Amino acid sequence: MLNFRKNLSLLATSSVAVTVLTLGMATPASSQLLPEVWGALGARDNDFSYAVGAKWSGFALEVGVGEEGATGGDFLTFFPFPLVSPYVGLGLYSSDDVIAFSGGAHIYPGDRIFFGAGYHSVRGINGKLGFKF
Repeated sequence: MLNFRKNLSLLATSSVAVTVLTLGMATPASSQLLPEVWGALGARDNDFSYAVGAKWSGFALEVGVGEEGATGGDFLTFFPFPLVSPYVGLGLYSSDDVIAFSGGAHIYPGDRIFFGAGYHSVRGINGKLGFKF
């Protein structure tokens, strides 16, 4: 009887270990491996602003030009939800506001094209249009 329990315990432990390893080694879907790219247009204090960005696996880099020619880049973190993906970000810009912050959301109505809106402390309110590869 003791040998039976020992074998059952070994089998249960092995099953749990294989399950944990299988789930841990799961690879992301191909849509997460290919980047998403977008362009953004906006305004702040009657100054036109624009930016381009690229996202991989929940993180993104966005480079833009804001008020009075301030240029810089932002690191964005996305929160994955099925239809809407909100984000927050921090960046460095060549203006009086050296540290910039941003927030907004991307909306995915279809398979390839998405749009979004956000606020950026240097570039102001902006709208985005992009596509997935």
